[in-house]
Amino acid sequence: MDLNWENPELRAEVSDMVNWWLEKGVDGFRMDVISLISKREGLPDGNEFIGQFMFTGMEHCFWGPKLHEYLAELQENAFSKHAAFSVGETPGVGVEMSKYLTDTSRKEIDMVFIFDHLEIPGKERFDDYTYDLKYLKKMFSKYQTLDGSSWPSLFTENHDNPRFLSKVTKSTKNRVPLAKLIAAFILTLRGTPFIFQGQEIGQINCDFKSIDEIRDIESINRYHHMIDTGAMTQEEAWNMVLAGSRDHARTPVQWSNSEYAGFSTTEPWLRVNDDYVNCNVEDELKDETSVLNYYKKLLKFRKSTKAMPYGEFEPVKTSDKFFCYYRTYAQERYYIEMNLTDERVSRPRAPEGELVLGSYNNMTVDYFRPYEVNIYKV
Repeated sequence: MDLNWENPELRAEVSDMVNWWLEKGVDGFRMDVISLISKREGLPDGNEFIGQFMFTGMEHCFWGPKLHEYLAELQENAFSKHAAFSVGETPGVGVEMSKYLTDTSRKEIDMVFIFDHLEIPGKERFDDYTYDLKYLKKMFSKYQTLDGSSWPSLFTENHDNPRFLSKVTKSTKNRVPLAKLIAAFILTLRGTPFIFQGQEIGQINCDFKSIDEIRDIESINRYHHMIDTGAMTQEEAWNMVLAGSRDHARTPVQWSNSEYAGFSTTEPWLRVNDDYVNCNVEDELKDETSVLNYYKKLLKFRKSTKAMPYGEFEPVKTSDKFFCYYRTYAQERYYIEMNLTDERVSRPRAPEGELVLGSYNNMTVDYFRPYEVNIYKV
């Protein structure tokens, strides 16, 4: 639904609703497409060409004329009264514009989700392509440039996108080290990490068999539209759905290697990913080298240091195959090294300091293994 934020009674009711929850002890809100709440006066028609990329009329409500006024009012009337947290879904905003929304002196919103890193330039969610991790390196490094008055969100998955591991590769050969690499991306940098359900065990896209198994209305509508207009054959439209359907992220969490993945005792509304026999919580809890236990170790380490969430970010110049950097806070200093490839490659430089945590059981001196990550205390 789209509300008329021009109406002061509406804005007052929204504040009352937020306060009602905050008084019950809720810590904060994630606000859906909050950057689109202010519309151009007169509600002019949108350009159809621009509308193909998001929705028709977006250019008239993206960064609308009273956006800052409405956010500041909501902050003053609700969030600030409870010292509560607010994070906004802000499609298309980008790094520079996000500074205006999240600068603490402006008192509008605490944090935003920037989506620039989820697709490489020239590609969109329904394109079938291989994601290049050097772009993730580039964008996450850029997010680290937000100054002290702004704060980045760190994530690679959510309910609106396919599983990130399946974007990087369709092969499951190096699935575990790749999942650990992505964990290190969001847990060793400055900002607040968001871990989406199933990501902590390394869930991948579901092998849906036909459009009849899809529940995502966006995918269903797009599939039939492409066929009905002759833009795609049935096979092409199905491949498009498999590449970008939101249902990949919405299949039940794989709790165990039992019927319906231990999610329920009857068939759920959205089918279970057959991959539950290879990837589930119960098995990973027992495996010290699993993705789940690596997340737990990495989270414990992050909480034990000021350098990971708050420290300075100092990138080390290397080739695109690697992502290496220092995190420093007062006397704490750590060196993180990552291999962004699925190959065994020579180290770009000698390891520095004492190994604190590695994504493999041990560390090799001369080379990196596929997607290897190591954290050293300097």
